[in-house]
Amino acid sequence: MPRQLPSTLRLVMAFVAGLLCVFGFAPFYLFPIPIISYLVLAAMLAAAPSAGSAMATGYCFGLGYFGGGVSWVFVSLYVYGGMPLWMAALATLGFCAFLALYPAIACWVGWRLGGHSNQARYWLMATGLAAMEWVRGWLFTGFPWFNPGYSQAPYSPLAGYAPLLGVYGVAWLVVLSGFALSTMLARQVSKQRRLTMAGGLVAVWAVGGILSTVEWAKPVGEPTTVALIQGNVSQDRKFLESELVGTFVLYRDRMLASRAKLIVMPETALPIFLHQIPKDYLLNYTLHARSLGGDVLVGVPEWDEKTDQYYNSVISLGSSPTQRYRKSHLAPFGEFIPLKPIFGVFYQWLNMPLSDFGRGDEHQQPMSVAGQQVAVNICYEDLFGEEIIRQVPKATVLLNVTNDAWWGRSFAAMQHLQISQMRSMETARPLLRVTNTGITAIIDHRGHVTDNKRAPWFVQTTLTGEVQGMTGLTPYTRFGNLPVVLTMAVAALLMVFLARFRR
Repeated sequence: MPRQLPSTLRLVMAFVAGLLCVFGFAPFYLFPIPIISYLVLAAMLAAAPSAGSAMATGYCFGLGYFGGGVSWVFVSLYVYGGMPLWMAALATLGFCAFLALYPAIACWVGWRLGGHSNQARYWLMATGLAAMEWVRGWLFTGFPWFNPGYSQAPYSPLAGYAPLLGVYGVAWLVVLSGFALSTMLARQVSKQRRLTMAGGLVAVWAVGGILSTVEWAKPVGEPTTVALIQGNVSQDRKFLESELVGTFVLYRDRMLASRAKLIVMPETALPIFLHQIPKDYLLNYTLHARSLGGDVLVGVPEWDEKTDQYYNSVISLGSSPTQRYRKSHLAPFGEFIPLKPIFGVFYQWLNMPLSDFGRGDEHQQPMSVAGQQVAVNICYEDLFGEEIIRQVPKATVLLNVTNDAWWGRSFAAMQHLQISQMRSMETARPLLRVTNTGITAIIDHRGHVTDNKRAPWFVQTTLTGEVQGMTGLTPYTRFGNLPVVLTMAVAALLMVFLARFRR
C-alpha cells in the first residue's frame, strides 16, 4: 500500500472495514468477513506514516467495529430502559467511542515498540489487537462481547483451536490471518515470502480443520430428556403487578404439561422474590418433578436476610435436594451500579427493576439434578470462558438461563447464542440455553445447533429434546487463557528484541 494514501481515505476505509465485521457474526455466520476486514486494516496501518496515524486508524476501525456490533445497547436504554432518546443515543455513542480505544491503543503501542522496523511494527500491532481483546475481557469487570474469535464459531476451521486456546487464541489467529493475507498482497513482497506465508496459512487452517474432528470428551451416563420453557413475557410488562398471575399460570401450566426429566425456566422467570411466592405454588413444581424422577430449575430473584442483599438466582425443585446458584459476575449498570455516588443519578431516567444485585460466590459447584451435573450460569456470565471452566471438571452439561428481551429484535440475542456455542466448543460440553424471548436452544458438545433444537424467536413455546452428558477435559478447561496470553507476550517480546537487534 503506498505511503501517499490520503489520510482521510485511510481512516474511512478502516471505519468501513470495522463496520463490515458484523456480517461475520451471528445471524450471518460469514466467518471470512472479519479476516478480510483485518486484511484491510493491516493495509491501512502499513500506509500510516506515524504512531499517531496508526492510532487514529485503529480508532476509526474500532468505531466501525463496535458501532456495528454493540449498537443494540441503544435498544436496551431507550426502548426498554425508558431513557430519553438523546441521552440513550449519546450514551451508546460514548460507549462505542470508549471501546474503540482498545484497538487504537494496540496500534499505537505496536508502532512505538517496533522502533524503526516496519515489519516489527506490523506484527506487533497484529498481536496487540488480539491482546487488547483479552484486556477488554477483564478491565473494568470486562466487556468481551463481539470478540473476533466468536465470529469463527462453530463453522470455521479456526474454531477447531477453541478447545486448546479458547476464544482469545482464535481471535489472535483471525487477526494474524488478515495481516498475513495483506502482506501476501503487497507489491513489494517477494514471491518466495508469499509462498512461505501461504503455506503457513494453509497449514494453520488445515490443522484447525483436523482439530475440529477431535473428540475431547466422552459420553457419560444416559441421555436426559429436557424441556426448555420460553415464556415470551413482554419485557415492558414483566415486572408489573397486574401481570404476575398470568406469568405464574403460564410457567406452571407449561411445566405440568411436560414429561421431561429436566425442566428449565429462564432468568427471573418468576419475577418476585422467592420468599414472596406461595409455598403451595412451588409445591406443584416439586411434586410434578418427583413424579417424573427429575427436577425443575427456575430463575427467580432471592432476598437474603443475613447479607441484606438480593441475588439473581436459579433454584432446583424436585427429586434432588433443593440447590441454588447465585449469579456472580454482574453486568455493570444493568445489574449493579459502579461508583454509585457518581453514576447513581442516571438511574432516575431508567426503568430497570432489580438493578443493584448482590454477588454470588465465585466458586459454586454444579447442580446435581436429573442424573446430570449441571454448571449453571446466568445471562452475561457466559461471556467469560475462564469463569465457566471453574465448574467444568465436575460438570457434564452447561446451562445458561437468560432474558435477552432487553435487546428487542436486534442482533444481540443471536450474537449471544454464538457466544454460548463457543463455550461448548471450549469445554466439549453440551449447553442448554433457556431464554425468555429467544433464542432458546440445545447446543451439542461441538457447538452446533440443529434445526429441531432451536425455538422460534418471540414465541411462547417449550423446546424439548435430549442432552447427553460429557466428561473429560480439554486443554482450555485445564489451563484457561494463560497459555495464549503467555504466547502473545513472548511473541511480542521476541519481536521487540529482533527490532532492536536488527537496528
